[in-house]
Amino acid sequence: MTKSELLQYIKKHGGGIIATQSSSGNPRAAFVAFAVSDQLELIFDTVKSSRKWENLQHFNKVAVVIGGWDNSETTLQVEGIADEPTGQELERIQSVYFAAFPEGRDRLEWEDITHIRIKPTWLRYSDFNNPPSIAELDTNQLRAL
Repeated sequence: MTKSELLQYIKKHGGGIIATQSSSGNPRAAFVAFAVSDQLELIFDTVKSSRKWENLQHFNKVAVVIGGWDNSETTLQVEGIADEPTGQELERIQSVYFAAFPEGRDRLEWEDITHIRIKPTWLRYSDFNNPPSIAELDTNQLRAL
């Protein structure tokens, strides 16, 4: 699967389920709308009072599932590291996010809004149509894209 195809797939779906881990070790999942950068970074906004933000303060490793709900028999699984960029990196990811979600600019007025970036370390695209195909990329393969 090419980088272009991955970007197209992620943009088409516009969101997915993110799985995080609480400080007590409990799994938690939530749907988030996210944008994607040309480096395949997933970007979303959230409030600092959310469980996912709290979880990310303790464990920054996440898993995301995109697709599977549109009867297309395709999914994209992503594992990665989440962070909260600042400075120029924050400005860069916000520009990507606002290009996909212009209404996100209005949320900047919220007191506890923040932007999270997920840098993929592994992904697996599965297409169970006929013929089925699976493409899996690790960290080194993702860097080479």
